[in-house]
Parts: sequence; structure tokens; C-alpha cells
Amino acid sequence: MKHLVAAVILNGLDYCNSVLAGLPWSTVAPLQRVQNAAARLVLGLSRRDHVSSAFVELHWLPIRYRIQFKLALLMHMAHNNKSPAYISDVTLPVSRDLSRSRLRSADTTDFIVPRTRIKFGERAFCVSGPTIPSSEDTLF
Repeated sequence: MKHLVAAVILNGLDYCNSVLAGLPWSTVAPLQRVQNAAARLVLGLSRRDHVSSAFVELHWLPIRYRIQFKLALLMHMAHNNKSPAYISDVTLPVSRDLSRSRLRSADTTDFIVPRTRIKFGERAFCVSGPTIPSSEDTLF
């Protein structure tokens, strides 16, 4: 029963992770509290117990890292041509841009990040996906 509750809650949290990219922490914090409550429920912890060790035991990532992970997974799939067409259509590798084909960056796995004029535009997948930290960058 507890695993069913955990699966339902985590699926609900993961449903629109890419939409949550770039939101202020005050908007994402309630989702973190839901995840904390789910971890306490699954492991039978009291309300005062810390959930950091519970996340390790359950192999869960905190919400902000789940968002980054989902974006990185979508970008990995786009890079390896295993993503749906609507994702591949909005991401363009530097190597496919003819005007940049002679640059050193054309040999990398970088994607072109479109310019935006407003802060809201930075939350679009075509911008937030390519700008997530790479595997060399530290997330923790």
C-alpha cells in the first residue's frame, strides 16, 4: 500500500517537471513538502524526523534535482535521436547549424540556445533544456 502511495505521488510530481524549470523556489517549495510527507509516510517516520536520509534510502531526488534530471534525460534522448519529434524539433545541435559548422563547438554535443527577451521565455524547453548543468558540473 505504501509503495502505491509513493508511486502515485511521485508520478504526480514528475508529470510536468519540465514546466517547473526556472520557477522560483517559493513556487516549487510546496511540491517539496509533498515529497517530504510522502517519504515520511512510506518509511513511517514522525513529522519531526529529517527526510534527507529517507530520500537516500528510497533512492529519491529532491524536487529541484528531479527537475534537472528530467530535463537532462529529455536532452539525452534528443541527442541520441530517441525522443519524440516535438522535442527534436525544438532542440538544434550546434553541429547541424550550417553557419556554425566550421567552429570548434560544432564537434561538441552542445545545443543552440535561442535568445529570449523576457524572463518567462527562459522557462521554455528549447532554452531550459540545453542550459541545464552538464555531467561535469556539480549538482550537489
